[in-house]
Amino acid sequence: MTIVEPTAATIVAAAKLLTDGKLVAFPTETVYGLGGDATNERAVAAIFEAKGRPQFNPLISHVLDAGEARRFVRWSDSAERLASRFWPGALTLVLPRANGSAIALLATAGLDTVAIRAPSHPVAQALIREAGRPIAAPSANRSGAISPTRAEHVAESLGARVPMIIDGGPCLVGVESTVLDLSRDAPVLLRPGGISREAIEAVIGRIALSDALPTGDAARRSPGQLASHYAPARPVRLDATTAGADEGLLAFGPDVPSGAMLTFNLSPAGDLAEAAANLFAMMRALDRPGIGRIAVMPIPETGLGLAINDRLRRAAADDGKSDRR
Repeated sequence: MTIVEPTAATIVAAAKLLTDGKLVAFPTETVYGLGGDATNERAVAAIFEAKGRPQFNPLISHVLDAGEARRFVRWSDSAERLASRFWPGALTLVLPRANGSAIALLATAGLDTVAIRAPSHPVAQALIREAGRPIAAPSANRSGAISPTRAEHVAESLGARVPMIIDGGPCLVGVESTVLDLSRDAPVLLRPGGISREAIEAVIGRIALSDALPTGDAARRSPGQLASHYAPARPVRLDATTAGADEGLLAFGPDVPSGAMLTFNLSPAGDLAEAAANLFAMMRALDRPGIGRIAVMPIPETGLGLAINDRLRRAAADDGKSDRR
């Protein structure tokens, strides 16, 4: 772990780490972010792993401006008005994923929406520009710790889990960004933050409050209260050691049973980070007509396996479709 001052050379070095799939902690006007390439599933998996006690909650993808955001989300009139007023700044917009969006499915927890914002901090802007891609970045702290507003907070919380920390001084806002969901019929405030509800309503009119706003660690771990995840249409069978002819098999490890209609292996080597990176894309690939059920091989309940299994259990329990033989 190295703490560096923000210079032209260190920004280039940090951007190289990001494009190589590594992590970089950097300042924004809200809190310090633990950044990874938002288009790289393995880099996103590394973010969850570094934070500890991982949960696959949606992450905010940071871009330069509204023009870049349009490459990844379906823009709207409300988004245009809000971005014109508050971007760059402490407002995150949740919008439908654009066709062909490069944002990793793991970064959106498998949802068809993307949480996106343009930070105003000059170091964050310089890093995004140099990296040439969106940066997924939750707060740069271990899960359960207080959100960091100084570089030394990041070092104390994450240590060697992050190769580089860019010290941009104390964060000016000091609380997380406001998260506003524009993917529904009416705007919904998912998380209060650096931009007030009143300021937003002055631009687009009245907005609804979510039924149960998260607090404390729950609010810090995800952009809002997006607890729902991608749920396959096919029923899910967990801890499968065999595969039926009408099943799609989500395998793990080198020993894969035969007989499935279609098989995808999360990680032939049994690597949990690789499995996490492949999870949502492979689930979607198996959720297709002709497949009666998705069978999932056992995943170890350690490290990222905890988050993988949590997601799989949610999928299996959805609408009572599960047949857990």
